[in-house]
Amino acid sequence: MQSVIKVGQRFKFTVLTDDAASERQGVVIRVLSNREEGLGLDVDQYMSYWVEAHELPETESSTTLVFVRSTDGKVYLDGKVTDVTLLP
Repeated sequence: MQSVIKVGQRFKFTVLTDDAASERQGVVIRVLSNREEGLGLDVDQYMSYWVEAHELPETESSTTLVFVRSTDGKVYLDGKVTDVTLLP
């Protein structure tokens, strides 16, 4: 994920695990910094920013997904490395 990601941006993602990975799609609903998330300054050493998204297609009971961009350049979803590609 790039730092220019915006609310409404669509993307595809795959959680990289040993299980059979499947590509999914989502849409950004919020982008937050560590400070906006209410975390201390020491967190800046580990995480860059947070992205909240809904999986597509959305349903009435859509769960909010929280992606974390780490300072190592990787994106994590539920603690698992995730490959993310922004869609045009």
